[in-house]
Amino acid sequence: MRKGKLYGVGVGPGDPELLTVKAARLIRECGAVAMPGKDKEKCFAYTIAKGCVPEIDGKDALMIDMPMTKDQELRKKAYEKGAEALCAKLSEGKDVVFITLGDVTVYSTYCYLHKLVSEKGFETEMVPGITSFCAAAAVLETSLCENDDELHVIPGTYKPTEALDYSGVKVFMKNNIEETVEAAKAKGLKVQMVENCGTKDQHVYRDTDEIPYDAGYYSLLIIKEEK
Repeated sequence: MRKGKLYGVGVGPGDPELLTVKAARLIRECGAVAMPGKDKEKCFAYTIAKGCVPEIDGKDALMIDMPMTKDQELRKKAYEKGAEALCAKLSEGKDVVFITLGDVTVYSTYCYLHKLVSEKGFETEMVPGITSFCAAAAVLETSLCENDDELHVIPGTYKPTEALDYSGVKVFMKNNIEETVEAAKAKGLKVQMVENCGTKDQHVYRDTDEIPYDAGYYSLLIIKEEK
């Protein structure tokens, strides 16, 4: 019996129109759609994909619970359980598309599942999506890199006081907004922020003093050196 193929697909930052043609085709063609979480209606990646591919509603949905925790043992168990569920569906001969926010290669928990499923002998493929920081820069109508600029993408677990000393452009994802902005102010750096990029709840802050410290989880800070 033919085994199914697993596709890890980035659905972009929030705007359904930023879903790639390939991503939309795979969602339509695959027999099952996997996604992180327990309830598909509460899954942001599902909401984005549905806005572009309404046919997703009729697909066999496979929910993979990915707890937001720093406990390495709990995460490992969740990844293994998720990989087992994906392998079981693939063993039925169904191709599975796993949808995830932004790009599938940038701070995506999917990559851990991808590796485990691949190691078990199943065919796999990663399909890139538009990253949140590229989309946010476009909203701000600013470039991220010019000439020989360096670009640093900093996750929320990193201390901003260290990263602010890097040369070039700094992008802070899911970071402590107040700590990062205050540290930037102390260094005389300008901060811009986009909250909920590409959604109906999008908010754009072009000035450091405008940025609210209680902004939501999907907030992204861009700090550029003045030239």
